[in-house]
Amino acid sequence: MNRLDNLTMLRARWARVNLTLLRSGMNNLGTDVIVAGAGPTGLMLANELALAGVDVVVLERLPQRTGLSKALNLQPRTAEILELRGLLAGAEARSYATVGDGHFAMIPVTYDGWDTRFPFQLGIPQAEIESHLEERLATQGTKVMRDSEVIDFVQDKDSVTVRYRTDGGENRLRAKFLVGCDGSRSVVRKGLEVDFPGVDGDGYGVVADVLFDKVPDGAQKQWRTMRNIGQPTGATTFKGLIPLGEPGLYRFTYGDRASRPADMRSTVSPDEVRQAVLDSYGESSTVTEVRWASRFSDAARQAAHYRAGRVLLAGDAAHIHFPAGGQGLNLGVQDAMNLGWKLAATVRGWAGDDLLDTYEAERHPVGAQVLHNVAAQLGLTPRTHETRALRDFFADLVELPEVNRHLAGMVSGLGIRYTTYGTSHPALGSRLTDQDVATEGGPLRPSSLFHEGHFVLLTTTPDHIDAARALSTRLTTQLVTELPWPSTEAVLYRPDGYACWTAAPTR
Repeated sequence: MNRLDNLTMLRARWARVNLTLLRSGMNNLGTDVIVAGAGPTGLMLANELALAGVDVVVLERLPQRTGLSKALNLQPRTAEILELRGLLAGAEARSYATVGDGHFAMIPVTYDGWDTRFPFQLGIPQAEIESHLEERLATQGTKVMRDSEVIDFVQDKDSVTVRYRTDGGENRLRAKFLVGCDGSRSVVRKGLEVDFPGVDGDGYGVVADVLFDKVPDGAQKQWRTMRNIGQPTGATTFKGLIPLGEPGLYRFTYGDRASRPADMRSTVSPDEVRQAVLDSYGESSTVTEVRWASRFSDAARQAAHYRAGRVLLAGDAAHIHFPAGGQGLNLGVQDAMNLGWKLAATVRGWAGDDLLDTYEAERHPVGAQVLHNVAAQLGLTPRTHETRALRDFFADLVELPEVNRHLAGMVSGLGIRYTTYGTSHPALGSRLTDQDVATEGGPLRPSSLFHEGHFVLLTTTPDHIDAARALSTRLTTQLVTELPWPSTEAVLYRPDGYACWTAAPTR
């Protein structure tokens, strides 16, 4: 077979990859996509859409960022995702800790056995993540519309019209799609009337940022490990302390997994927090300031569907759970990364509507698995003699490398693998590990190829590059001297870093 015939055959094969389709036409709209909510999920999604040239409007109910710490960690898979967009360095600059392990039911698990450049959690307050993502969004020409509360919406076969409230009164905005990233009490989810099945739970917890005059004995001065961060204080009660990078400042957590206050939405007073510190650590530790406190429950619910027509859900609007394992913020950001390129491709006409359906098909099982593992963690609460024995037995099992790896992959997101169809190549559905690849110019970090949000082709032959470029401009190609799989001369990665196509040698 000569090179011309070979190239013709490769172009035919690439056509079946189906990267580009006919553009769709919808005009006279206010914007392409409305994102409700400017938390980490909404901001990550807006960045992904803007990167792809989609006109996006972010509506946020609050007049300004709260500045509250809230979630405190980025899991290894989330770090990998941010690195794909050149966002990790900025997050690292705002972080205050590198935590060398994770936990399952407060039993530490390490990231040994996982091929990742980031075998740790990054300690960073949610407020800093939001600030970082909003600043990047502004560089792409998109600003958050604050003090803009979504009231309701109507959709038809071509568009969604959102009614929202500002200080100036009510307004309406029409778009091709609406995405609800507006939290656990999502107005968008309620407006869809999609089922939100689950359990209300039995217990509660409180998180509070407290400044100690004298730090409790045994508390870490710097957050380096999950060991001894939290522990039971009774059959169902618990406490925990995480240092926040400022001398004397800690995240104090306490609660009861078997009972809860009559009003879960009641304000957590400074006196309540001080009394909980006294009960947990005695009179030798005193609190000089309670900067912020919030109550949470162990309710677990997941939307039956993440998409209904032109309206989609992501983050806490799609799923809620007890904050076990530090998974919540990370699950939402990963939702956004999966949805972003698919929604952009649909809006821009690069793909058909069936691609957008794969968002729910891929992410709903991931969300369900998180709720399931959280329930398992709560099941290890040492309430009785039997459950205490079970917890001790489980802790022994975690010492086994296979068990440790499985649990760490589960809570970190490193274990996610999407289903693919066709061949059974070991790369398909797996994440980019971002280890250096060999090129004629020397070692190359693959994540640097993903910064524009394109598909990325790694191949050992220029023929695939020629064939692929003839079909799509939304593709970054890189010639490498070898790939880590035998009998493989090309692997194609989606914009979110998962392998979706491979090619065996053609001759």
